[in-house]
Amino acid sequence: MAVKIKFAAPEARSESGKSWLTRRVLLAVGAVVGIVVVFFVAVFSFYYFKYQHIVDDRLAKPLFANTAKIYAAPTELRPGQKYTVRYIEQQLRSAGYTVDGEGSASPMGTFTAGAESITIHPGPQSFHAPDAATVTFDSGSISQITGSNGQQLAAYELEPLLITDLSDENRAKRRIVTYDDLPKTLVQAVTSIEDRRFFEHGGVDYYSILGWTWHDLRGDRRFAGGASTLTMQLAKIMFLTPERTFSRKVRQILVTFQLENHYSKQKIFEIYANQVPLGQRGSFSVNGFGEAAQAYFGKDVRQLTVPECALLAGLIQSPSRLNPYRHAERAVARRNVVLDAMVETGSITKEQAEEYKATPLKLAPGAVDAGEAPYFVDLVRDQLAQRLNDADYNQQGLRIYTSLDPELQRAATEAVNEEMKNVDEQVERLHARRVKAGDESPIVYPQVAIVALNPHTGQVLALVGGRNYGASQFNHAVSNRPTGSIFKPFVYAAAFNTSLAGAQLTNSDGVSATFSPVTILNDQQTTFTFAGNQTYSPKDFEGKYFGEVTAREALYRSLNNPTISLAEMVGYNNVASLARDAGIKSARGTPAMAIGAYGSTPLEMAGAYTVFANGGVKIDPWMVASVRHPNGDPVADYTPTTKPILDPRAAFLTLGLMEAVMNDPHGTAAGVRSMGFRAPAAGKTGTSHDAWFAGFTSNLLTIVWVGNDDYSDIKIEGAHAAAPIWADFMKRAIALPQYSDTKDFVPPQGVVQVTLDRATNLLADATCSDSDYSAYFLEGTQPTDTCDHANGDQRNLFQRIFGLGEKPATPPSTPAAQTPAPQPVTPVPAGQPQPTAQAQPPVTDDKPKKKPGFFRRLFGGSKKDNNDQTDQPQPPATPQ
Repeated sequence: MAVKIKFAAPEARSESGKSWLTRRVLLAVGAVVGIVVVFFVAVFSFYYFKYQHIVDDRLAKPLFANTAKIYAAPTELRPGQKYTVRYIEQQLRSAGYTVDGEGSASPMGTFTAGAESITIHPGPQSFHAPDAATVTFDSGSISQITGSNGQQLAAYELEPLLITDLSDENRAKRRIVTYDDLPKTLVQAVTSIEDRRFFEHGGVDYYSILGWTWHDLRGDRRFAGGASTLTMQLAKIMFLTPERTFSRKVRQILVTFQLENHYSKQKIFEIYANQVPLGQRGSFSVNGFGEAAQAYFGKDVRQLTVPECALLAGLIQSPSRLNPYRHAERAVARRNVVLDAMVETGSITKEQAEEYKATPLKLAPGAVDAGEAPYFVDLVRDQLAQRLNDADYNQQGLRIYTSLDPELQRAATEAVNEEMKNVDEQVERLHARRVKAGDESPIVYPQVAIVALNPHTGQVLALVGGRNYGASQFNHAVSNRPTGSIFKPFVYAAAFNTSLAGAQLTNSDGVSATFSPVTILNDQQTTFTFAGNQTYSPKDFEGKYFGEVTAREALYRSLNNPTISLAEMVGYNNVASLARDAGIKSARGTPAMAIGAYGSTPLEMAGAYTVFANGGVKIDPWMVASVRHPNGDPVADYTPTTKPILDPRAAFLTLGLMEAVMNDPHGTAAGVRSMGFRAPAAGKTGTSHDAWFAGFTSNLLTIVWVGNDDYSDIKIEGAHAAAPIWADFMKRAIALPQYSDTKDFVPPQGVVQVTLDRATNLLADATCSDSDYSAYFLEGTQPTDTCDHANGDQRNLFQRIFGLGEKPATPPSTPAAQTPAPQPVTPVPAGQPQPTAQAQPPVTDDKPKKKPGFFRRLFGGSKKDNNDQTDQPQPPATPQ
């Protein structure tokens, strides 16, 4: 049987093969897609649940570090101070007190205010014991303070005010705000420029992604940058690194979903508002709108205006590039872009936007964080780390009660800002002269430090460590620098202490005498030999020498050679020992020591000068008073360290010499009086390569330092660089109620004050033809003769006035010149019986010189901060 086989046409076979191949390809593609989808779902699920645990763990902890809070010292109220009920009420509200009977009582405390009185009730979380007090006012001043038991109180302390929060471990600062704290216009500004559909989308805005893509393709740079929503930005800030990779973008979306599932939109915005980075303040990052409002505008976030809200919203894009302090034009341009975006979203009208664009940029003063005392806070942070010995101390919400007086801190900052302009002008004039002389070295603007403390408690009331914390965080208040002539009072104090021990100082002629303000010292070029065969030949300022001078004049003119001569007579090692006890640890027994060649810090010198202002008792400066738990329970309390190192009579006699530095018309600090500072005070100028001034009143001690970071010579005397800053600050200080009650210095028992004739340094009476001055003496060592008996002149008044009769010959004076020191004398500590000192023979202030004429006496001579300058930046080596 025949079989027929029919073959398909070539065209049919081709179509069948294609169909088969297509099916195979589709099956393969489907399989690949399926595998990819399964893989994607698996990976997505893995990372979704992984980041769910990460987010859950993170959100189970406090969202923000519960950093320690720094509080100022309590304001002390005393009868007679010029305070008002309204001021006290404001202080209490700022401290967290509430009005008694209005709502729930604050755990900090409550108060009741009347027209002329206010009653204060500290609460369980108060820094103070829960003892109530009533403060009564009369004619704008406190008339009396009454305790809860009816007892009259001499003083009462208000609740300490919050200065700032310590930064967290990443040196970030924030002020926590709630969503309700934020102005509506701030929310609108942020959403208009960053995420217009924030309250509508579920975390990822797909419409926005398409829109951003379209703008990117068109090259519209106003909208360039991506499609991250606020929730996505928050996910990146809180959980992810800043790298730009596809995997990071996927993780960002996963975390975004988790955040959206955990929180409402308002809560997400609140977290974002506290977390978003908005620039840098000094060495700290500014995080959140609460901190940014303070950093840039110096106000609470609730007080922000629309242009200010727009500027902060604009900073989100690039806080560093748009920093308004450094790039004001960029910041304003970005602010205006935000205002335009707010018009597009209907938040404001076009007319309003144009009005806001015309608003000038008004930033807080450039000395950023001045009110919060950043250098002071840095030191507090360092002390806490050392004392608490707990790496997590800043995560526990501790309350740190410090010594700072915010009003005095503000005065210090203002004085620096004002007076450093004058210092800069002097620097520029000196630089112009050098350039004219062919010196092309660059101009160097100096730095500054101020330390102010209570001389009787050691409480550091104000501290400025530099002229601008934003520009430099290096704290010059704790930087070691040569002290210059502010060291000299310790030489004279050692001499007084030696006299109190019953010893006398012996000069090169072998004449011994008890040291007093009118002891004669020789001001001439001298070479001092020490430590075997080492020599030291200092010079006086501008090479001027005054010959024989009293110890009083040697200090108020800040003469180098007489001071070293005195140190030699006392014993270099005795002087160095006293200085080390006072806190100047680097002092060594060499001639250069006597004029301040060794270094110390402004903070250490403030502590050293408490010896003079506090009756010979050294008090270590302190900044931290107490550390408390958030509920007020104490963690640790700290008390200052005190040590008597100088007889109170020796301390006061030295203080009397330092009064002349400011009060004598030839004193190096006489310019302080010409600047309008009139309160009783004592002080000393200092000039090495740096400029210093150290001075104090009865209730405030202040050290000012000015110098260059590169240790080059500032070439400006302390009288012209540091003293004006001191005077400016002290004038502001005594204008404050708490420092206005300055008093005269009261000598201790055993010290007497006498009035002397300037020409003879004997007791002044009506017959003295020259001016007189007051000086303090150890009782029994003061001159007993009057000026008209200086030479045994027995002529009557008429004969002396007209030069009639026989004038007796002038006996030679007995100067106590520089000589090798006698055996070291150990000063007798304060509190022990003191031997009776021997009276010193009358001596004269100067070698015979021409009496000043009428016009010279009337108008006075010129004065300079002369001889303050140490001629040797590095002291000679000496055996320990």
